[in-house]
Amino acid sequence: MLNERRRRVLQALVEEYIASAVPVGSKTLVNRYELGCSPATVRNELSILEETGYVVQPHVSAGRMPTDSGYRSFVDDLIEKGAPASRGGGEAASMLYRASEVDELMRETSMALTRLTDCLAVVLSPSVSLARVKRIDLISMAPHRALMVLITESGQVVNRSIELAEEIGPERLGKVERLLNEAFDAKRAADIRVLRVALETAQVAEPLVPRAVDEILDALSEADRDRLYHVGIPALLAQPEFHDAARARPLIEFLEDQLSVLEALSDALGNRELTVRIGHENHRAELGNVSIVAINYGAGNADGVVGVIGPTRMDYSRAMAAVRVVADGLSEALA
Repeated sequence: MLNERRRRVLQALVEEYIASAVPVGSKTLVNRYELGCSPATVRNELSILEETGYVVQPHVSAGRMPTDSGYRSFVDDLIEKGAPASRGGGEAASMLYRASEVDELMRETSMALTRLTDCLAVVLSPSVSLARVKRIDLISMAPHRALMVLITESGQVVNRSIELAEEIGPERLGKVERLLNEAFDAKRAADIRVLRVALETAQVAEPLVPRAVDEILDALSEADRDRLYHVGIPALLAQPEFHDAARARPLIEFLEDQLSVLEALSDALGNRELTVRIGHENHRAELGNVSIVAINYGAGNADGVVGVIGPTRMDYSRAMAAVRVVADGLSEALA
């Protein structure tokens, strides 16, 4: 455990390094921060912090910079005190309320979060399969083609074109639409699979019903495979830590693998508390130089995740506050 003076020195060093991106010397800390102790005492405290693994000195003549352990201590203090309200939180909220559809909402959220934090923003939309069905529309597009549109109670929209073996008139299509809405009204999309057999048995007179259900199930599976939105790779690469292409390449390749990103966000799924993973706390080697700040949003089992990925030198106070603000806004917008 750090004593109070050592904690203040570490906090000052982390804040200065976040702002400057260069190793920090004791003279800078004494001149810029009210630490209430002499330069000699600060030098001594920095030496102890280095010995205990909280800071590191790149070379003898340089100042010091935080390690993952130093950042962890800093972040734990922020969590204990409660991160301040995010500057720009109003911008994020207005973005959320301007968006009219869930896809647009996810994109606008990602862009607002990147602007607020200068990090890569990652938003995982709620699972469509776990949302409740509000309405299913079948729209005739041609004699042998119809468009199926499923809308959930949280505003998610899934559509799919259905090719028909025989010509289906608007009246018959309307009948199938009514049968589907009666069967699935307010039920979770995932329950459709369970109800399919019973529905097929009950409606043998209308063979188009099970066919439409199969198309709905395929469309839902497709939608759930495409839930991830991320924006801000240029903002991430603009950080000094990633000017070296060899260092940035593994991270970019990682971000292109949706399953890997979902795995990295798994700590935040179903977790109402803010999750912060710093550097080597992440399970993947590609994430050894970055931190992830993420939180769950939404209600019930249809929750999503919102977060940011940035260098371990990210402005944690700003990132944590921004992620909380955006998650609250998303939860309200999707309620």
